[in-house]
Amino acid sequence: MPISNLPSPISSLSSLRVVVIGAGSTGAAVAHDLALRGFRVTVIERSEVAGGTTGRNHCLLHSGARYVVNDPIAARECIEENLILRRIMAGGLELNDGLMIAVDDRDEAFKPRFLAGCEQAGIDAHELSVSEARRLEPNLSPAIRAAVRVPDGVFEPFRFCLCFLATAQANGATVHTYCQVTDIQRGHNGAQGVTVRHLRTGKVQQIDADFVINATGPWSGRVAQIAGCDVPVVPTAGVMVSIPQRINRMVIHRMYLPGDGDILVPQRQTSLLGTSSWVVKDADAIDIPADHAQRMIDLTAEMMPIVKSIPYRAAWAAARPLIGSARLGDGRELSRTFECFDHAKEGVPGFITITGGKTVTARVMAEKVVDLVCAKAGVQAECRTREVPLHNYREFYLS
Repeated sequence: MPISNLPSPISSLSSLRVVVIGAGSTGAAVAHDLALRGFRVTVIERSEVAGGTTGRNHCLLHSGARYVVNDPIAARECIEENLILRRIMAGGLELNDGLMIAVDDRDEAFKPRFLAGCEQAGIDAHELSVSEARRLEPNLSPAIRAAVRVPDGVFEPFRFCLCFLATAQANGATVHTYCQVTDIQRGHNGAQGVTVRHLRTGKVQQIDADFVINATGPWSGRVAQIAGCDVPVVPTAGVMVSIPQRINRMVIHRMYLPGDGDILVPQRQTSLLGTSSWVVKDADAIDIPADHAQRMIDLTAEMMPIVKSIPYRAAWAAARPLIGSARLGDGRELSRTFECFDHAKEGVPGFITITGGKTVTARVMAEKVVDLVCAKAGVQAECRTREVPLHNYREFYLS
């Protein structure tokens, strides 16, 4: 239904104030869900919208196929949200599908497990002949043994977040960028708001709230510590490389368990190669290992040899907010699912963290955390984000 014809926010919620910390994909989706249910919402972001992990990811609208064997829960989350986003974010996605390809004996032997996993997860996967795959993607390696088409897509991270935030603004939300939380105010009843510093002016301001939601991804552990709480998030970095030419129309994956250099994602007139994985201590200070960019090129060239003939434009790293123990190797063992932490268990009611997950699962992450807020507030307000179409990203700047 058109946004202009949506029912008015629920009046019983209009006096409840919520501060959302973070304007990446998770925070933006949380703000949208809260505002749509009728809460008074303020979003705080220390940089620009999508200025953290979201703005540095590989832009993949996951079908979930990548995780069907080693992380089936995350795979099911991805395909369910993929299909919802196709409905509500019309015009904001490139629905170009993906190819999972087998390059060697190991990959080919993995195919039966992969196809069985897709079926169990509800992912529409179609096996193609090698000739069909090469017709779709002429730059594929002559060595490929098999190919399976899956419903992947591509998004532009900044616009992805703005679609949620523009809709939240239309429902009364306020968004403050370049504004950093310096303290989480607590009283007898728990979290009572935040103290922020506006980075452009130096102004310090207190924003009162009935609930504070920490949606800061790999920084969620650091933000939780401000309130004396703990979140077991492991910032796990990955290097990506951009080449200044679009060499693939579809998303190309290696048909095996997720590993280094096994994905090529087309984004506008570039192709993104990735990614590696290692645990870092500080998501703000990621030192890229000297050999990682070349390793991404060498490994993705096994799927598309043309990669080696084009000088790359840039290499960068982003930290993923994985949930688990930092003692686990390079982070590949950690699930890509998400978790909601109610800090009332640590003596700070009204303070909640939502972390983990992926950009494609931002909407369902928001649904879960806002359901919890409603339960804590003792109010009933149905989630409608599965059906309500999002505003165009451009409208964020017209409010």
